[in-house]
Amino acid sequence: MTRVLLRFYLSPDRPIGPGKIKILESIRDGGSISEAARGMGMSYRSAWLLVDSMNSQFKQPVVNTTTGGSGGGSASLTEFGASVIRRYRAMERAARRAISKDLAALERDLKRTPRRLPRSAGL
Repeated sequence: MTRVLLRFYLSPDRPIGPGKIKILESIRDGGSISEAARGMGMSYRSAWLLVDSMNSQFKQPVVNTTTGGSGGGSASLTEFGASVIRRYRAMERAARRAISKDLAALERDLKRTPRRLPRSAGL
């Protein structure tokens, strides 16, 4: 199955694409940057840098954070952050609809190659 990934550049050095949207969704669902990072197989620092990048990119934050104490910190998606997810997913659906006919035509024109077995398979 063909994958279609949408990435757009609101500024030259800070794209928004599937990874940033996934981190926002993970924070929404789990309530922490560290849990979101673990779920995505990345370091806390990498996840925090993604969140910080988005928070500094927009006029209002996408995620609110509280610093850790005895119980640890937390993160919550802002209403604006939720709207970023909704808008991105709507644009993703619209892009898929817009290219569906041409994409289907390209998929039909793909050469069907038999799956090759590894040499160690006894052949």
